[in-house]
Amino acid sequence: MKTIVSVSVGSSARDHEVQLSLMGEQFVIRRQGTDGDFAKALDMLRQLDGQVDAIGLGGLDIYLRCGRDKYALRDGKIMMDSVKTTPVVDGSGLKDTLERATVQKLEKDGRIAIKGRKVLLVSAMDRFGLAEAIIQAGANVVFGDMIFAMGIDKPLHSLNELSHYAKLLLPDLSQLPISLLYPTGKKQNRITPSKLTEPYYREAEIIAGDFHFIRQHMPSRLDGKVILTNTVTSADIEELRRRGVAWLATTTPELQGRSFGTNVMEALFISILGKKWDEVVPDDYLQLIQKLNFQPRIEKLQ
Repeated sequence: MKTIVSVSVGSSARDHEVQLSLMGEQFVIRRQGTDGDFAKALDMLRQLDGQVDAIGLGGLDIYLRCGRDKYALRDGKIMMDSVKTTPVVDGSGLKDTLERATVQKLEKDGRIAIKGRKVLLVSAMDRFGLAEAIIQAGANVVFGDMIFAMGIDKPLHSLNELSHYAKLLLPDLSQLPISLLYPTGKKQNRITPSKLTEPYYREAEIIAGDFHFIRQHMPSRLDGKVILTNTVTSADIEELRRRGVAWLATTTPELQGRSFGTNVMEALFISILGKKWDEVVPDDYLQLIQKLNFQPRIEKLQ
């Protein structure tokens, strides 16, 4: 039996564990949150090192990619470097493959059209593959990186504009504690509507990207909206339904009632492939997705 663990600086209220059989092997997949305690996360990683088959880092990235440029995040690198033996991933490989494939599948599926729709991608610098795929699908996109991560009313409308600001800002922003840029710990349990973000939620037909970024400032009503995201719990789904969301699509499949984060799924894939993270190429992930028949979760909520 293989054990996959996601160590997250997010809320422990979202912890979950499943056991499943894939390709003739048994897997235990577990998510463990540290409620924003970075030191606790490091200690947990050191204890798991050499004891499990793969580790995913949740609540932060090791690298942000924008086009061909890659930026190492200080906190992500510290966490990765604390593990000496067990493979460690942050989900970025799957973000760049699975999320692109999900947009293509949504277009073919026909239930959720993207072409010509108004899309708010709350943060594109941590999901450049998704950003490219949505643009290629013909959507009218607002990239909300400046708005949601920095609190600055500066919507971005093109990949060139996104790359410009990434080159300008990420060398410095990547050295900040992740808690200043992203909801961690107990912040993941709170929803704080914002006058800054409300117009962008209102104008969008599809709200896409990291669920914690989407959730942190959700207005009370999201009638008729489509949410395209990654990790959701059953409680999250009920909350979206209460707010009037029409459709939910998650890029990661449903595993026993839960859509896990891309870091968890990438750790699972690494354990199956038996390769080092830097040896895996996009086609490895795509072929494995096909073998496992992993499909995006598409659910009508109203």
